[in-house]
Amino acid sequence: MLAGNLAFMVAALFTGAAFYVNFAEQPARLGLDDRALLTQWKPAFKTRICNPGSPCNRRVRSVAWRLTGRIGFLIGATLLLANWPWTIFGMMPTNKALMATETHEAGPASRALLVKWNRLHSVRQRWVPRDPGLPDSPLVRLTHPHK
Repeated sequence: MLAGNLAFMVAALFTGAAFYVNFAEQPARLGLDDRALLTQWKPAFKTRICNPGSPCNRRVRSVAWRLTGRIGFLIGATLLLANWPWTIFGMMPTNKALMATETHEAGPASRALLVKWNRLHSVRQRWVPRDPGLPDSPLVRLTHPHK
């Protein structure tokens, strides 16, 4: 059951990271002037874009499913793919527009894009708590029948 516990731990870590970005990091950034806001967001975004959260989470759940045979882990791994279309079609245009904006061009338009980015990102964060790998999920009984 180590693989199952690891799947829960990975889900919780990425849920916490998404929550932190939406409720601590981004609101703190919005207190900066437009130029500093964009200057701070760009490197933070670049480091996060390489974050293996969803693929890592999916792999761990797939392994947990193979080792335990509990279908809830496979369902959780599959449902994590639902995040990708939102990221590609919903968030990517905003991400690209922000990355293409030069720091010296920052102003009300870039601030509006960053506020929009936060709203778009919060959609993904709201998806994670409904994630079947987390303890409050209805699919927990499929992965941990004793709960």
